[in-house]
Amino acid sequence: METLRYFLPQCWFIILALFLLLYVMLDGFDLGVGILSLTSSDEERRGILMTSLSNIWDANETWLVLMGGSLFGAFPLAYGTILSALYIPIFIMVFGFIFRGVAFEFREQANRKFFWNIAFGTGSFAAALGQGFALGAVLSGISVDQAGHFIGGTWDWLTWQSVLVALTLIQGYVLIGSTYLIWKTSGELQEIHYGTAKLAAWTTLIGAVFITVSTPIFYESARARLFEPPLVYIFAAIPFVGVFLIAQLLRSLNRKEDRAPFVWTILLFVFTFLGLGLIVFPYIIPTQITIYEAAADPSSLVIMIIFIGFLIPVMLFYNLYQYIVFRGKVSGGQYGE
Repeated sequence: METLRYFLPQCWFIILALFLLLYVMLDGFDLGVGILSLTSSDEERRGILMTSLSNIWDANETWLVLMGGSLFGAFPLAYGTILSALYIPIFIMVFGFIFRGVAFEFREQANRKFFWNIAFGTGSFAAALGQGFALGAVLSGISVDQAGHFIGGTWDWLTWQSVLVALTLIQGYVLIGSTYLIWKTSGELQEIHYGTAKLAAWTTLIGAVFITVSTPIFYESARARLFEPPLVYIFAAIPFVGVFLIAQLLRSLNRKEDRAPFVWTILLFVFTFLGLGLIVFPYIIPTQITIYEAAADPSSLVIMIIFIGFLIPVMLFYNLYQYIVFRGKVSGGQYGE
């Protein structure tokens, strides 16, 4: 039983990290395309962007729902603490989802699409902004008492680091959205997004470098952990691997490759989350609550693993099937030539 108390929380930490990674990669390009729609100069171009998402965007968001439900079941203490600390960022995210979801459906039926276009773009931006604030606040640390309950203030989440993380995450979403549109479009529209992808790659890199350098400087707890073995070796390798992936991404963009930019961006996201997971572990709320302190009863974790074991393959198959069926390019008018 004692072994299970250590093994099961580790399993669920990995499962939750997988859910979060899948969500950020899949719904990330949805949000990125939504943000990019605000820059579209005409309705035809915006219509192509919306069509590229029409058959896949609903399924992408299910990973966030699954992650929230799994966090509640596997780590109830962390779930309660995080929600108590992050009401405002989570409300920003939820309202963003509502705006973009309603706008996406109503836009198709509207004769005057301007309001729904703005609602979809701003909803996408708000959802990404709320996620960035939440992530930055969790990484900065949440004030808790000895029992693990939130004791901070309403605006504790709003710090310079959470703002920086939010802006960097938005740029990351724009990057993956741009490379997705390079894959899904052709002609003039594809050329436009080669440019937006290059710009987003540089801005994302600048934000990531600043976060990487500033975190150990301004946070003593992070500095103490990151400069001790074995994390010091991981931390030292992160810049080199990150620069290599960014270089390959920029190289593929300069060579006007079709699918390679999206692949390199996905690898960049995977590497970032792998490094983040290794640095955060074993904390579910850095550096306050560990996965062992927040975990539910082992019997509950076992039952949930059995259920999730059946659900994950079904969801992965459904997502994969969608992308295979709708794998072609989206074209229309002068932008599809």
